[in-house]
Amino acid sequence: MSHDGKIIAGVLAPHPPHLVYASNPPQNEPRSEGGWEVLRWGYERLQKSILAKKPDVLLVHSPHWMTTVGHHVLGLPHFKGLSVDPIFPHLFRFHYDLKIDVELSTLIHEEGQKSGLIMKVMKNPDFRIDYGAITSCYLANPAFDIPVVCISSNNSPYYFSNEVGQQQMERLGEATARAIARSGKRAVLLASNSMSHRHFTSEPEIPEDMSKEHIYHHGQYLWDMEILKLMREGRSRELVDCLPEFMDMALAEVKAGALTWMLSSLGFPSYPAEVHAYGSVIGTGNAVVEWDHWTHAQGEVKVSEVRA
Repeated sequence: MSHDGKIIAGVLAPHPPHLVYASNPPQNEPRSEGGWEVLRWGYERLQKSILAKKPDVLLVHSPHWMTTVGHHVLGLPHFKGLSVDPIFPHLFRFHYDLKIDVELSTLIHEEGQKSGLIMKVMKNPDFRIDYGAITSCYLANPAFDIPVVCISSNNSPYYFSNEVGQQQMERLGEATARAIARSGKRAVLLASNSMSHRHFTSEPEIPEDMSKEHIYHHGQYLWDMEILKLMREGRSRELVDCLPEFMDMALAEVKAGALTWMLSSLGFPSYPAEVHAYGSVIGTGNAVVEWDHWTHAQGEVKVSEVRA
């Protein structure tokens, strides 16, 4: 295999279990009457976009696989089991069966170590995959027919500071990009994060009752819109600089590092991102956003050829 792997897309891929619940996949035990259609339809548009690029692997960084020491990757070819959301067990009891790209996991482990990061390969066959990773992978590719790489979220933003944590994630993103290049594969990155993350502490009798769904408060909405504006204008470096304040003011879930990891892997793109959907789930702000890295790279090549 030639060492010319490419990142073809990066995605802000939020993971509210409600979106899986509302979709009624056969793997999930609870049944629903629908709900959160704007976000689910946005994910359907995303699916068409990224699957048309024929990725070889999906990489997901999830805040719900928390590791105190270092950054972990899954290191066995197959994981199967039942994942239950600890907060919403009545909505998410999902029977998963995941194929893991162990080769790429190993390369990320190697490149991370070269960068001075503490890395670990998870080889426990009984390890339960977290619901955040499963939800983002399902909503991006319901068929589960593309191997995945799951990466943990190191707790450095919580033990030290927002700034220290994001610096760690930038280095992890750089290591991920080098590993993908070595792998020769076409990769899509899934940053499994909501945006603003103040949420309701109780739910309606019918969870999918959309008459009860709205953003937690207006200030939270304004923060989400400002961050989305930076994404749509291709100002990703400025966006990352704003994230520590966003994390504090809106309890933003991007604190766990997935968004910074993904943008760093993409080299902090200066082209506009495509916002497929924005909506609220239990008061939190969620956006399905795509950075079409492959199309942008192809455009750069064509421009250079014309100038030559």
